[in-house]
Amino acid sequence: MTQLPPSIGGAARLSLDPIFRPRSVAIIGMSAKPGSAGQVVLGNMLQGGFTGTVHLVGRSGGEIMGRPVLTDVAQLPEGVDLAILMLPSEAVLANIEACVARGVRGAVCFASGFAEMGDAGREQQRRIGEVARAGGLALLGPNTVGYFNYVDAFTVFMVEQNIPPPLDRDAGKAVAVVAQSGGIGAHLAASLRMRGVPLSYMMTTGNEAQQGLAEMIDFFVDDPYTGVIVVYAEQIRSAPDFLAAAGRARQAGKPVVLLHPGRSERSQAAAQSHTGALAGNHAAMHLMVEHAGVVNVDTLEEAIDLGQLLLRYPQAPTGGLGLVTASGALCGITQDYVEPLGLDLPALSAEQTERLREHLPDFTPPRNPLDLGTLVAWKPELISLGTASLLADADLGSVLVSLPMPGPETAVVWLRHYLQGISASAKPAILVMQSEDEPLPPAFIEEAQRSGAIVMRSPERALRALSRITRFGRARAAQAAPDTAPALRLDGPLGLGSGTQAEWVGKQLLGRLGLRVPAGALATTPDEAVRIAADIGYPVVLKAQAATLAHKSEVGGVLLNIADAAALRAAWQRLHDNVRRAEPQLVLDGALVEKMGERGLELVVGASRDPNWGPILMVGLGGIWVEALGDVQLLAPDLPRSAIVQRLRSLKAAKLLDGFRGAPAVDLDAVAEVVALLGQLMLQHPEITEVDINPLVAYGKGQGVVALDALIVTQ
Repeated sequence: MTQLPPSIGGAARLSLDPIFRPRSVAIIGMSAKPGSAGQVVLGNMLQGGFTGTVHLVGRSGGEIMGRPVLTDVAQLPEGVDLAILMLPSEAVLANIEACVARGVRGAVCFASGFAEMGDAGREQQRRIGEVARAGGLALLGPNTVGYFNYVDAFTVFMVEQNIPPPLDRDAGKAVAVVAQSGGIGAHLAASLRMRGVPLSYMMTTGNEAQQGLAEMIDFFVDDPYTGVIVVYAEQIRSAPDFLAAAGRARQAGKPVVLLHPGRSERSQAAAQSHTGALAGNHAAMHLMVEHAGVVNVDTLEEAIDLGQLLLRYPQAPTGGLGLVTASGALCGITQDYVEPLGLDLPALSAEQTERLREHLPDFTPPRNPLDLGTLVAWKPELISLGTASLLADADLGSVLVSLPMPGPETAVVWLRHYLQGISASAKPAILVMQSEDEPLPPAFIEEAQRSGAIVMRSPERALRALSRITRFGRARAAQAAPDTAPALRLDGPLGLGSGTQAEWVGKQLLGRLGLRVPAGALATTPDEAVRIAADIGYPVVLKAQAATLAHKSEVGGVLLNIADAAALRAAWQRLHDNVRRAEPQLVLDGALVEKMGERGLELVVGASRDPNWGPILMVGLGGIWVEALGDVQLLAPDLPRSAIVQRLRSLKAAKLLDGFRGAPAVDLDAVAEVVALLGQLMLQHPEITEVDINPLVAYGKGQGVVALDALIVTQ
């Protein structure tokens, strides 16, 4: 029996064995009409090799395929493992209740007409999920098209299929596919299978009234035949459960590849109409699942490619790319590709340069990228030498070998030299045989699949796959870096009320965190303002203060460069007049009197609490530019400082951080310290829903940062 975590969402986990590997099956809703859905499901199941007990239930009774047809679920024996419901939506609930009464342990519901139809259907779907769970029945669907268990030769699919052969259990690990769309799940599985990639399961979860993506990932984590899990999700319905399952997969060394549409409003609308899901915050989802160890991909091609690549090479690389080719033009094309893909082509080490120079003619420079030109035609052993040399270079994390399509016999010879070249390395490598519209020779395909070689037909597609796995490897390495900075320490409760806090309140909290804010204090009278200014020194800034006054500058609530006491008294009156004209009913807490600071690079650091995914941090170019340019990076709340610095360098305006046109390089360590402390604050104080420090002025190295404005929102 599969060992599963004890609970999900506070409820006991139900075993998925009755769904995946039943010993007895009941098909409910059978029709005597040839070609009916029930008969298709039965035919697929028998063709797939199921040898257990099969019961048929249908209103008309009689026989189908020589098997008796019962007329009522109550006639089933006690304890059937799996019920397959071939019923309209309005009949599902009553039959789920009948199955529970007979002790059925699992059920598959194909019917549509539930949450994808709106509120009434959503309520009906919720009800069938509750009834099934209360009765200890694991429910798949509704609105699923079925699944394949290649390990145990068990198929439940409502469309007639040519059932592929079962998995060779002695051939190593396989890929499991789980999708909320039957069409996409079938496409992913078929594409991988055509490449010769072994599959363990293909599961479509549909609307997920009960069992969903997290439960499937957990099942695959414990499955000894699964090495990689490819997921297509239109909506992750339980973020905590999905993240927990992804974490278990990471700990088990089983990569999870996720394709989740939803970056555009139209794709979110399509997801809702298709699955009845309510689209969530895609950016937050993308960030947090990646932080949990999931490989995010943007296209079906990448989902297929990364599934195959990670099955062969589960350890994602961190080094640069090596290229072996027979085309100087492809070297130039690759140079154009790598930078926007986040890859680099490091220079070859002296050791590998000398190794190659011994075997290459003078007119072929030993370098990366390595252009063998026409040499491959009469010295194909250079393919293995070049591939092995680049893979042996410590600065290279992966290698692409891209060659023109030769004749059938030569293609096999080149493949064998390539296989020899990669034999001593565990680094990811891809062989591209160009001329992608020309079929590969059967002997080539057979040997490539037998060896597990990753063969593609497009250099660009291979580059995207290698860049994706490398970016993932680098992100994981940065996330795992040690972080010895002091932890957040706050004495006593936060003492904040509910709702939006005035700037002066937010800055008091930042000061308690150890963050630097301008010298100053809240004044409630002109005389008090003058006393504060005398203490901190002129020039000063005067800022109107009220929790509901979010945009002070727009109402004339911020006055700068006030030079002396007389100017401050005049500014006090002008500020209050400005606010009164703009918002006559507003009562101010007072005005914040602060020392004018020196100019620096304005950044924004913020945090928000997504209702599904938890706290998300943001850092980027601040001031007015955050809205004008949107040059920001989203971060998980517990990244080490080194990883935060790395993400800062991913900003489009990263050149400004290192000094630009005479400006000093920014104190990135101080910026990272603020981000890290803000992350700890959000993790330790769930009552805080939003923090916005804009601008955070960053000065030169060793000179730190100052928070000029702060907005904090609490529950």
